[in-house]
Amino acid sequence: MKTTIELADDLAVDAKRFAARHGVTLRSVIEEGIRMKLRTERTRAAFRLRDAAVDGSGLQPEFRDADWPAVREAIYEGRGA
Repeated sequence: MKTTIELADDLAVDAKRFAARHGVTLRSVIEEGIRMKLRTERTRAAFRLRDAAVDGSGLQPEFRDADWPAVREAIYEGRGA
């Protein structure tokens, strides 16, 4: 398939130099770069945040129905903020 893409000038120059140094075409350099990126995306494992839960019985009673501003105010109470 033919298509037209616009590359940053410095990237195009570097890619052409790379192709010349390795005796390959610019097309093959671009194709391999796209293949590598797609392969990396397919094989990358999804990030999972480790479970950092602590034992306890949930929020303290005075905060169970509180909104965030009330919780924040209690956190900074007496700290000059």
